[in-house]
Amino acid sequence: MPVVQFTANLARQAAAPTCEVAGSTVREALDAVFIQHPLLRGYVLDDQASLRKHVVVFVDGTAIADRKKLTDAVSEKSEIFVMQALSGG
Repeated sequence: MPVVQFTANLARQAAAPTCEVAGSTVREALDAVFIQHPLLRGYVLDDQASLRKHVVVFVDGTAIADRKKLTDAVSEKSEIFVMQALSGG
Protein backbone atom coordinates (compact mmCIF):
# COMPACT_ATOMS: atom_id res chain seq x y z
CA MET A 1 0.00 0.00 0.00
CA PRO A 2 1.19 3.57 -0.62
CA VAL A 3 2.85 5.36 2.28
CA VAL A 4 1.90 8.99 3.00
CA GLN A 5 4.28 11.23 4.95
CA PHE A 6 3.87 14.83 6.10
CA THR A 7 6.43 17.49 6.96
CA ALA A 8 7.03 18.31 10.60
CA ASN A 9 5.43 21.75 10.29
CA LEU A 10 2.09 20.11 9.39
CA ALA A 11 2.48 17.76 12.33
CA ARG A 12 2.69 20.79 14.62
CA GLN A 13 -0.79 21.84 13.46
CA ALA A 14 -2.56 18.48 13.54
CA ALA A 15 -1.74 14.83 14.04
CA ALA A 16 0.18 13.87 10.91
CA PRO A 17 1.76 10.46 11.36
CA THR A 18 3.17 8.48 8.48
CA CYS A 19 0.29 6.35 7.17
CA GLU A 20 0.11 3.27 4.99
CA VAL A 21 -3.18 3.52 3.10
CA ALA A 22 -5.06 2.01 0.18
CA GLY A 23 -5.47 4.00 -3.01
CA SER A 24 -4.51 4.13 -6.66
CA THR A 25 -4.50 7.94 -6.97
CA VAL A 26 -3.24 10.76 -4.79
CA ARG A 27 -6.89 11.69 -4.03
CA GLU A 28 -7.75 8.18 -2.84
CA ALA A 29 -4.64 7.94 -0.68
CA LEU A 30 -5.15 11.38 0.90
CA ASP A 31 -8.84 10.74 1.49
CA ALA A 32 -7.89 7.55 3.34
CA VAL A 33 -5.51 9.58 5.55
CA PHE A 34 -8.17 12.24 6.18
CA ILE A 35 -10.60 9.57 7.41
CA GLN A 36 -8.06 8.68 10.10
CA HIS A 37 -6.90 12.28 10.74
CA PRO A 38 -9.67 14.69 9.67
CA LEU A 39 -7.99 17.86 10.98
CA LEU A 40 -5.24 17.47 8.37
CA ARG A 41 -7.70 17.98 5.51
CA GLY A 42 -8.06 21.71 6.14
CA TYR A 43 -4.31 22.23 6.16
CA VAL A 44 -3.78 20.34 2.89
CA LEU A 45 -6.93 21.04 0.82
CA ASP A 46 -8.91 24.21 0.20
CA ASP A 47 -12.71 24.55 0.18
CA GLN A 48 -12.79 23.24 -3.42
CA ALA A 49 -10.91 20.07 -2.35
CA SER A 50 -7.85 21.18 -4.36
CA LEU A 51 -4.36 21.49 -2.91
CA ARG A 52 -3.86 24.70 -1.01
CA LYS A 53 -1.65 27.23 -2.77
CA HIS A 54 1.36 26.61 -0.53
CA VAL A 55 1.14 22.82 -0.38
CA VAL A 56 3.13 20.51 -2.66
CA VAL A 57 2.68 16.75 -2.98
CA PHE A 58 5.41 14.49 -4.32
CA VAL A 59 4.89 10.91 -5.48
CA ASP A 60 8.10 8.92 -5.58
CA GLY A 61 10.13 12.13 -5.63
CA THR A 62 8.20 13.91 -8.42
CA ALA A 63 5.75 16.77 -7.84
CA ILE A 64 2.21 15.86 -8.87
CA ALA A 65 0.76 17.46 -12.01
CA ASP A 66 -2.94 17.55 -11.07
CA ARG A 67 -3.29 19.95 -8.14
CA LYS A 68 -7.08 20.26 -8.53
CA LYS A 69 -8.45 16.72 -8.78
CA LEU A 70 -5.34 14.88 -7.50
CA THR A 71 -5.66 12.18 -10.15
CA ASP A 72 -1.93 11.36 -10.34
CA ALA A 73 -1.49 7.59 -10.08
CA VAL A 74 0.22 5.87 -7.17
CA SER A 75 1.36 2.28 -6.94
CA GLU A 76 1.32 -0.18 -4.06
CA LYS A 77 4.94 0.80 -3.31
CA SER A 78 4.63 4.57 -3.82
CA GLU A 79 5.83 7.10 -1.29
CA ILE A 80 3.67 10.21 -1.11
CA PHE A 81 5.18 13.22 0.61
CA VAL A 82 3.05 16.24 1.56
CA MET A 83 4.97 19.46 2.11
CA GLN A 84 3.73 22.86 3.18
CA ALA A 85 5.86 25.80 2.09
CA LEU A 86 7.29 27.97 4.84
CA SER A 87 7.73 31.70 4.55
CA GLY A 88 9.15 34.44 6.66
CA GLY A 89 12.34 36.28 7.06
